[in-house]
Amino acid sequence: MGRMSRPAGDQMNECRRSPRLRTFKGGSIIFGVAAAIDCLIRNMSETGAALEIEAPIGIPDEFTLLIKPEFLKRHCKVVWRSAKRIGVQFV
Repeated sequence: MGRMSRPAGDQMNECRRSPRLRTFKGGSIIFGVAAAIDCLIRNMSETGAALEIEAPIGIPDEFTLLIKPEFLKRHCKVVWRSAKRIGVQFV
């Protein structure tokens, strides 16, 4: 089967299970005994989020995300990384 073409603006959403909503929430990436890295949650859905960070170095493939305004914790698995952002799936 061939690949279906998509409108240019829809290419980023092709692998997402649910639509992401833009946000500007503070968060913390928590792993290990006391390690925490501040981040900015740029968009989020029921199944995942995109996090803006200073640098992805040292962030493990799985961690807990603390969504600060609600003090909600979500266990995350990294699905992609770039220079200043990581995409996570909630597991």
